[in-house]
Amino acid sequence: MARSYSEELGYIERVDDTKWRVSKGFVENMRVPGYFYVNEALRPLMFEELRDYCNSRKGAKSGGFLPAMKQLANVASLPGIVKRSVALPDVHAGYGFAIGNVAAFDMGDPEAIVSPGGVGFDINCGVRVIRTNLMYKDVAELQEQLAQSLFNHIPVGVGSQGIIRCRDTDLEGVLNLGMDWSLSKGYAWAEDKEHCEEFGRMLTANPSAVSNRAKRRGLPQLGTLGAGNHYSEIQVVEEIYDPKAAAAMGIYSKDQVLVMVHSGSRGLGHQVATDALVEMENAMLRDNIKTNDQQLACARIDSPEGRSYLAAMSAAANYAWVNRSSMTFLVRQAFAKVLGQSPDDLDMHLIYDVSHNIAKIETHLVDNAPKKLLVHRKGSTRAFPPNHPLIPNAYQQTGQPVLIGGTMGTNSFILLGTDKGFQETWGSTCHGAGRALSRNKSRNCLDYQQALQQLADKNISVTHTASQAPSQPTSSPNMSTSWATLY
Repeated sequence: MARSYSEELGYIERVDDTKWRVSKGFVENMRVPGYFYVNEALRPLMFEELRDYCNSRKGAKSGGFLPAMKQLANVASLPGIVKRSVALPDVHAGYGFAIGNVAAFDMGDPEAIVSPGGVGFDINCGVRVIRTNLMYKDVAELQEQLAQSLFNHIPVGVGSQGIIRCRDTDLEGVLNLGMDWSLSKGYAWAEDKEHCEEFGRMLTANPSAVSNRAKRRGLPQLGTLGAGNHYSEIQVVEEIYDPKAAAAMGIYSKDQVLVMVHSGSRGLGHQVATDALVEMENAMLRDNIKTNDQQLACARIDSPEGRSYLAAMSAAANYAWVNRSSMTFLVRQAFAKVLGQSPDDLDMHLIYDVSHNIAKIETHLVDNAPKKLLVHRKGSTRAFPPNHPLIPNAYQQTGQPVLIGGTMGTNSFILLGTDKGFQETWGSTCHGAGRALSRNKSRNCLDYQQALQQLADKNISVTHTASQAPSQPTSSPNMSTSWATLY
């Protein structure tokens, strides 16, 4: 029988101003506690979602998903989980894991699992920032032209097809080599991979683990933005808090123009996840793995299904890095066409590229001893501290750049990884502005025309595709480009 909201609250305690603990017993079979991080503005969203769930006569799920707090606790029940299940400030309900949920599993534990729900369907959805030597005054009169040029160069939308030529043999190289393929074809600069998580290539990738159907879906989509919350956005630096760290990234002044690109592995990654979920349901029956939620389908890390998924996931991650590299090539071409200068003359170097949806083998301290863990980051950005060997030499003194995208019309941020974050959250932080409303509620509450007017009032140029008539309520249109500010 379901517990009441007041009974549920008995398992939740405040640790400090922003950190909350969900104790064992909140859901069945919890092996470790859960922790979530929210400020006073975000806290009501977490508790209102839980209250609505508990007060519903049928325990109805919001949008087909459990509340994020329940998902956080269900992840804490998975075999092999280490120390804690973590929910980051932009957490909201997702498939299996909440979006913004991080969990690490002991590679030395034969019972430990890997779960596609802990990575997500858009494998290696991620974001990168490209700098320029332009100031806002240099391009103010070209704002609309630049937005349109990006839209013309980068295909956008659900069924979009790329202009980067990719044959079957090329795709094998993309899946295996990641950004090394982009370099070999002239779509990336040599230093781009140095400023990319994993240097733009997962060495554990195996293209043969990717199904033919997934490959067919990925073949025409290289260099495409997609839909949903993906975007390419021209941004302007509004504030610099740490001049020394900013200078290490090539950011020297307010009003400097940057470009942010947010996309992932498109249909190929989605199919890899779909294929794995089917295989893992069978593996769970064979190995008698029990979970609190059927969306947490998983397999032992060292099982045939676990190894196959990790190899295919790594290949899809490589595809996503090539996809973002291809769009970076197109961004550079779009600027060159409007401004009549070469991308090199415009100093269009990559500041950094981070992943949002991925599982990676990393070494962390557990009880003061180094341990090899499989860290799932679902809707989460890796945030490694200064002097970590896996971040570029340019950022060894400052820490890894952490790229946090805003909503349309609000600020994005570039932050830095810290030692405290590395210890508490497996070196992870939020990946974006989060979501105050579900996508279904957004469709019912937000008006397309009003959203465009609000952006226009802020002097933000938007180029987009939208199938609905302007007078119809809709969620955000499939954004291609916009003009925003960047802290």
